[in-house]
Amino acid sequence: MKILVLNPNSTAAMTDKVARSLVPFAAPASELTFCNPASTPASIEGHYDEAASVLAMLEIIRDEERRGNRGTVIACFDDPGIGAAREIAAGPVIGICEAAMQAASILAARFSVVTTLSRSVPIIEDLALRYGMERRCRRVHAADIAVLALEHDPEARMVVRDAVCRAVAADGSDAIILGCAGMADLTGWLSDEAGVPVIDGCLAGLKIIEGLVQAGFATSKAGAYGWPRSKD
Repeated sequence: MKILVLNPNSTAAMTDKVARSLVPFAAPASELTFCNPASTPASIEGHYDEAASVLAMLEIIRDEERRGNRGTVIACFDDPGIGAAREIAAGPVIGICEAAMQAASILAARFSVVTTLSRSVPIIEDLALRYGMERRCRRVHAADIAVLALEHDPEARMVVRDAVCRAVAADGSDAIILGCAGMADLTGWLSDEAGVPVIDGCLAGLKIIEGLVQAGFATSKAGAYGWPRSKD
């Protein structure tokens, strides 16, 4: 089964990191495609970057479905364009924020999120509300580190570790969600450091999509996610 993991920003190094983190956990039947647009912002850090990434992201999803793709993971924690992606896709589509929160809600009674910049905090809080997770999500913390620092700053992982440990101590949460696809390679190490499950939405999203595709489920076209109407 063909599954697309799509990084909506244009940083290929981040896409490669996500691929290295996910491939060892893919189901034997999965044929994974990892890609990113070439013309979108280098990182998605706010509403403008999110909006600027969506059209190119949708074009890739449409093209990959024509090539036989059967499910899509959008590897950005803002879950950009998720409704539009579900409208144009026959197969299931999930964003990594929703995937991580669904996984955390099964594994823990309460969870916290550690993201990159403080400007992302209200976006993630709004997503928690949209997904019905506001009671499970104790707090969203910012590590105060730029997304691209995760690609080139050797100290970035320690900054994230410190933020994760502070969140566990401050919130008493049973699990931590990493609020950026650029942190996908840190989960095992951080789980050991923090003493609680640390969840990456990229991996959670992959396993959810694999299960839905294997079960034969598709995106409903009966209502809100119906095919876009053609315009004269």
